[in-house]
Amino acid sequence: MKRVIIVGAGKGGSALLDLLSEIEQIELVAITDVDPQAEGLQKAAEIGVSFSDDWQTWLDPSVDIIFEATGSDEVFKELKTHTPEDTVVVPGTIAYVISTLLEEKDTLLAEKTEQAHNQDLILNSIHDGMIVINADNLVTFINQSGEEILHTTKDQVINRPVKEVIPLSRLPELLLTKEKEINRELTLANGKKILTTRIPMVNTDGKTIGAYAIFKDITEAVALAEELTDIKEITTMLEAIIHSSEEAISVVDENGIGLMINPAYTKITGLTEREVIGKPATADISEGESMHMQVLRTKKPVRGVQMKVGPKRRDVLVNVAPVIVDGVLKGSVGVLHDVSELYQLNEELTKAKQLIRNLESSYTFTDLIGNSEALQLVLDQAKIAANTSVTVLLRGESGTGKELLAHAIHHESERRHQKFIRLNCATMSHEHMEEELFGVIGEEDKKGYFEEAHQGTLFLDEIGELPIDVQAKLLRVLQEKEVRRVGSYEPEKIDVRVIAATNMNLEKAIANEFFREDLYYRLNKLPIQIPPLRERKEDLRELVPFLLGRLNDAYGRKVEGIEETAFHRLEDYDWPGNVRELENILGRAFINMENTSSLIRDHHLPPLSNSISPDWNGDIEWSGFQLQDTLDQYEKQLLVQAFRAHNFNKTRTAKALGVSIRNLYYKLDKYGLSKNENQK
Repeated sequence: MKRVIIVGAGKGGSALLDLLSEIEQIELVAITDVDPQAEGLQKAAEIGVSFSDDWQTWLDPSVDIIFEATGSDEVFKELKTHTPEDTVVVPGTIAYVISTLLEEKDTLLAEKTEQAHNQDLILNSIHDGMIVINADNLVTFINQSGEEILHTTKDQVINRPVKEVIPLSRLPELLLTKEKEINRELTLANGKKILTTRIPMVNTDGKTIGAYAIFKDITEAVALAEELTDIKEITTMLEAIIHSSEEAISVVDENGIGLMINPAYTKITGLTEREVIGKPATADISEGESMHMQVLRTKKPVRGVQMKVGPKRRDVLVNVAPVIVDGVLKGSVGVLHDVSELYQLNEELTKAKQLIRNLESSYTFTDLIGNSEALQLVLDQAKIAANTSVTVLLRGESGTGKELLAHAIHHESERRHQKFIRLNCATMSHEHMEEELFGVIGEEDKKGYFEEAHQGTLFLDEIGELPIDVQAKLLRVLQEKEVRRVGSYEPEKIDVRVIAATNMNLEKAIANEFFREDLYYRLNKLPIQIPPLRERKEDLRELVPFLLGRLNDAYGRKVEGIEETAFHRLEDYDWPGNVRELENILGRAFINMENTSSLIRDHHLPPLSNSISPDWNGDIEWSGFQLQDTLDQYEKQLLVQAFRAHNFNKTRTAKALGVSIRNLYYKLDKYGLSKNENQK
């Protein structure tokens, strides 16, 4: 949802108000104008949009777009000066263009409607009979007076050879001679004598596409000259209107064969009458389904369908309506609107927004601070990963920067302008996990994360928390590069780069059957082990100033550094929470400092201790074990105590320990506690 302000409520602003108020993705915050009688302010009051005479009243960082519709360069410059950096200011020239286009559209639609009405009214209300044939000598039109004079009906003559309707008709000869025959006398089979004028129909290429005759009873010969003059003027006017219309028009018959196009149609599609007339309705389509054929099948109009037409694949919006005469389908009429330039501008705007979004939300390799050999090895591996599309598995303790590194790999890759979607598998509901990942078909179709990340990167954090059944489906997606939504049997091809991360010992999880071995090998094509901070303490010299700069921005402070005594305390600490804990400790030091202080001193730091002193009941003493073995023993003891304290209820125990129920099952099985009845 984009929040929008319109500055200027005149003609352009009012047009923008009409347009934007119909878009669901737009929230109109307000429209402003110094003139309280401005057209747009009155319209805003009617539709419930806020308005005032001062745009600054509504300005805040949540506003995404401001349309400057006053046309004043001074107002535009003032808006650019005072609006937040992330707010887009659209100049008044665009508002003027939108207003002009809306007016022209309404005018053209009104003219077209009037033309169609006038044509039907005129042709069916004139006293003269009229009959039209095409280039195949078949009757294509007869008006009401012609039916009366010939004692026939449209159904009896349309698409029949004209010689079967009027045996002595000379309309077929006109297709060859291309010459008019004016006021020729003819005796009909029913005994009537008529005075007829026959006119060939020749297109702009000089090709005869048909002919028509205008005729009347000889008894009306006195008034014939005047009425013929009127008919000539009307015909000339209708031809001029059709050929001068900027709306691209195409007409097909009931079989979908092209009958007519105008010059505007040729201009948009690049196709001439020779390439369209007499050809199937699909002749002009380069991408999409023929709307003419759909309308002929359904007998229902379609509006606003996006298509590509002609050899240049021009983007158009198509409106097509059926032509039904006396309940009989005779064909369809289509109107094309060229929107190729609009789509191109919109695509460029989308790319620009995506680029801005990536720049705002992504980290780069420059955000990974430190010159230690351990970190440089990680960066070298990550840069190799960025130049490929291979699946990457990031491993490391919590707080080591796995997500940051995933962002950096994406940002450095060819997918940098596409989406980077992050998903924490440990926080997803198991009940809806499959739908979230792969999408769902139902009352409300929903894309999954894989489809959302198409052509981009999907970062699966805490991958070890995925249930076994979901792991199997994830493996299939990675192998087949296609995703099948829940409830659907149709797979969708996807192009997604997967980066997974975990702080879990996946090898032990495989041994305990909590993680699929085949998925592990699929993910582990390019493993990157991120070292904990305690193994690269030399990076503290660069990390601390970097984090102080970030905290200064967050707290609005100007802390310049840390005294050496305090820094030595940081060096002596083992940082079980890694860089995340370091930033937290420095943030707490900010809170302990006076606002005027610019140097973190020893007493500003909270207590730091590498020792763990819970109640071990004297059961565990160090006797030469390595650190991981000691931590495992302590974790086992803590699990036993928590399990007993909650009466062996696994759900309550998991909640108290702050871990997922799946993680608790894994740890109980890891230490053999789930099978040990003596623990009770």
